[in-house]
Amino acid sequence: MAEVVLLPDRVPSLDRAVEQFLAAKPLSANARRSYAYCLGAVVSDLGAGTALADVTPERLRRVLEQRWGNAAAATWNSRLVAVGSFRRWVQAQGWVTEDPLAGIERRPQVRDDTTPIRYQQLHALWTRADIHVREKTLWRMLYETAARANEILALNVEDLDLGARRAVVRGKGGHRQEVVWASGTARLLPRHLGSRQRGPLFVTHRRPNQAPALPDLCPDTGRGRLSYQQAWKLFRNASGWTLHQLRHSALTHLGERGVGAPLLKAKSRHRSLRSLDRYVRPGIEAVA
Repeated sequence: MAEVVLLPDRVPSLDRAVEQFLAAKPLSANARRSYAYCLGAVVSDLGAGTALADVTPERLRRVLEQRWGNAAAATWNSRLVAVGSFRRWVQAQGWVTEDPLAGIERRPQVRDDTTPIRYQQLHALWTRADIHVREKTLWRMLYETAARANEILALNVEDLDLGARRAVVRGKGGHRQEVVWASGTARLLPRHLGSRQRGPLFVTHRRPNQAPALPDLCPDTGRGRLSYQQAWKLFRNASGWTLHQLRHSALTHLGERGVGAPLLKAKSRHRSLRSLDRYVRPGIEAVA
């Protein structure tokens, strides 16, 4: 059985190390919630006072299998990312030398090669009378900004510049980046916000049974921030598509209209032009 070798004295217990990691690591709000949930589950199952030396691959695998063994590959892999980030940070502190993830593998994910949603289908969706204005605003905003869903869901009202039609989001790696939207979102935002001038941009329809963290609580309504899982489910049930397809479709539609690769790269905030290949694929209507 692989042993985790501890280095100097004053090595914190597992729970204390997780607390220090979350405090020190620069993460976006959504990533921080995800990491805290995953690592909190590991601490809960292994025990708060567990020594880092006792976090062996066998024990860690048992926790991951019991918690997320039957989950989708994407969920399993995201948990490994969280634990792996914590492991690298702990190793950088000199507290361990061995890898507690040794032998625990990522699961293959089916590549998202779905065709983009036709604009006519999107227009029909967000003009439906049975769709709440919150969802119309979120879906239109995701499409017009071509932003990732977790970035938009993490926005607060204070982050918006309504006059300039833009906002600052926390992108990958926690970097601050600007996104811009068009007239459709600009018309919907005042209806969606009403008199609210602070707190999470997208909130639940009801007050939560358990109070969320203060950054995720609207101080005026007492409602919590809309989660990615809730938003994904609502869009899936209404359309049969995924939230990621809104970003995919927006970039493809821009490419079909002749927008060049440098501007598409700026819009999508990809680091390389090559990353756009999977998104910029003209549909059959554009070809015709």
